[in-house]
Amino acid sequence: MTPRPDSPRRWWHPDRLRDGSAAGPGTADAPGAHEPAPPEGAAPSGISVRPLAPDGASPERTGSWRAGLSLEQLRRSSGAGPDRQGRPAALSVRTLRLMTLILAVAFAYYGAGRLGLLRQVVVEGATVTPLWLPSGVAVAALFAFGPRIAPGIALGMLAVTSSISPVSGYSVLTAVGNTLAPLASWYLLRLVGFRPSLERLRDGLALVFLGALGGMTVSAAVGTGTLLATDKLLPANAWPVWAAWWAGDALGVLVVVPVLVVLFRPRLPRDALGWAELLGLFAVTAALTWVAIYSPLDLLFLVFPLLIWAALRFELTGSAPAALIVSVLAVTAATNQQGPFAGRAMGEIMVNLQAFNVSVALTGLLLSSLVTERRHVRERIEDACQELAEVVDTLAPGASGRRPRGAEGTGPEEGEGRGSTGAGWGAG
Repeated sequence: MTPRPDSPRRWWHPDRLRDGSAAGPGTADAPGAHEPAPPEGAAPSGISVRPLAPDGASPERTGSWRAGLSLEQLRRSSGAGPDRQGRPAALSVRTLRLMTLILAVAFAYYGAGRLGLLRQVVVEGATVTPLWLPSGVAVAALFAFGPRIAPGIALGMLAVTSSISPVSGYSVLTAVGNTLAPLASWYLLRLVGFRPSLERLRDGLALVFLGALGGMTVSAAVGTGTLLATDKLLPANAWPVWAAWWAGDALGVLVVVPVLVVLFRPRLPRDALGWAELLGLFAVTAALTWVAIYSPLDLLFLVFPLLIWAALRFELTGSAPAALIVSVLAVTAATNQQGPFAGRAMGEIMVNLQAFNVSVALTGLLLSSLVTERRHVRERIEDACQELAEVVDTLAPGASGRRPRGAEGTGPEEGEGRGSTGAGWGAG
């Protein structure tokens, strides 16, 4: 490394001051009393001189210097410089991370698709799935990682179709449609300011009407159009197939997205009593749904009080898994043509099944969003009252009637713990 042309070459002289006079006693070790260290040209290869500012002073105003690694040496040692191909190493790390995310999304989509294929029905000669779980996985992944992981959705769908039939033009077009549909849902939800936490009523309504019912029309249209173009479906049967396809994809969004929100942002009970109530709620929901489905009487309406209980007591943590349990049991009975679905045509079964499942998902999702929104409003009011009481106590001590912090006992505002919607319930 060569010295800069505008800086003269200097050497280290412990006994010489800046003005050229000899150093006196006690001045050799004083900061700024010595000449600066040799410049970059006199340092070993890869070593440059760094200014050290003592006591917060700027390096230009002091004579104290120290040797440090050059920028090139730091880059070589940390691996942040260009690689052998001349591309930044950070770009390679980002590319590797993106590829990992895409493969993870493809694997999750494939796993959910294999679960969805366990229950299939034939509508007018076309095989459809009443509950397509991957649609919810795709929408949740787009909100978690952005549209850059869209290739993972297409790869996952291709893997699902290739597991049941050879890859063809039909499977490629189906993968394109199942990729565009979550992207359409993601775009529509972004337009209205959707929050994936589902803590507002408007978020629940947006997920239902834009994310599920609106965006999934794309996959149903592409899939049905592909069947018509390949002469696998008669034009007269296009509408029932489109409706069944659309309902299955939409139900996957309504059921899976809230469950994934609960898994990644849980709000769980704090004590054993709350856990016992939550697990007991799920067990009772499963048992009562099974009894209502396989009973000779039409008792499916009995599941709605349980969904209301789950939403009021545990918000989305209770309502989302309860809705998933009810929907899975209903789909199983419908595909087996048992219970209230026995002795009916497949088109009639699909209409009844999807109407019931959508009602279940709407009840749990919208009611839990409403309860959560009201809880947040109450918490903000409590915070405002607390701040107002502190201001009053500051201006006129004791005028607010609020007990000072640290006093024995709890006042009304302290006895009612925030977020305590019942026994054992609190923010996890």
